[in-house]
Amino acid sequence: MADDLLLRTDGLSLRYPSGTLALDELTVEVPRGSVGLVGANGAGKTTLLRLALGQLRPTAGTIEVAGRAVADDPIGVRAHIGFMPEHDCLPPDQTAADVVATLGELAGLPPRAARQRASEVLDLVGLDEARFRPIGGFSTGMRQRTKLAQAIVADPEVVLLDEPTAGLDPIGREEMLALVGRLAGFGISALVATHLLDDVQRVCDQVVMIDGGTLRHAGATQALLHRTGVLRVEVNDGAARLADLLGVAGVAVTVVDDATLDVRVDGDGGHVLDLVRDGADDLGLALHAMTTRRTSLDELFLDQPT
Repeated sequence: MADDLLLRTDGLSLRYPSGTLALDELTVEVPRGSVGLVGANGAGKTTLLRLALGQLRPTAGTIEVAGRAVADDPIGVRAHIGFMPEHDCLPPDQTAADVVATLGELAGLPPRAARQRASEVLDLVGLDEARFRPIGGFSTGMRQRTKLAQAIVADPEVVLLDEPTAGLDPIGREEMLALVGRLAGFGISALVATHLLDDVQRVCDQVVMIDGGTLRHAGATQALLHRTGVLRVEVNDGAARLADLLGVAGVAVTVVDDATLDVRVDGDGGHVLDLVRDGADDLGLALHAMTTRRTSLDELFLDQPT
């Protein structure tokens, strides 16, 4: 059913007046949950978010968010969506409490309820003690948290997060990903637009990959992380010597570093395992681990045909 979908597009295209084709007949159905919208800068991610918000009208095709056709009632659809923009859009002379409460009122909350809700979501994102400080003195991480807070202040069904970890240091990135991962527990579906595939791999149930405005891949994140047919072998050292020995036996091998090599497993996998074990024993190498390596989202994206 359409109501079970976070996002549905059918032949969605948008060409800017300059002639740039930002989206090209994009057709995809995405279930509710935590979804990564993956693509390089300029792939069409932000354009898709703006179409979902009704800020742009498509050149062709349709788009639905949470079962609602954006073209039929863009303002009504927007009432069910929270949005965290990528760019720095917060007024530096206002406090986080004022900004989040004001945006809660604009979303339809009564003033007192908006103030109370702002306090709750700022506490949720870790800004309880800083909520009365001017935003101009905030770090990048605190600004990102404030933007997330205003996106969820009115309890939307769906939040659109545009590069939520942009500009964050490793600790800030970990904290933001943890917050995004908690949204599902509050019944909020999230569409996370990012070029950082590792972020998606860690917090998203589904992934949609686009490139040049076209769909490259879509599906459950875990289903896309398939076995490669490559055996990752870890020894104490001497990986190059073991690779040479396996190469003589006709096995395709790639040396990763002094202690690690990837061995191609085709056909009789048991025969290859025996060759690795016996080869390590012949060379006096300690065999620490043999595991079937999984494809990362980065590899999957790069391997898709253009």
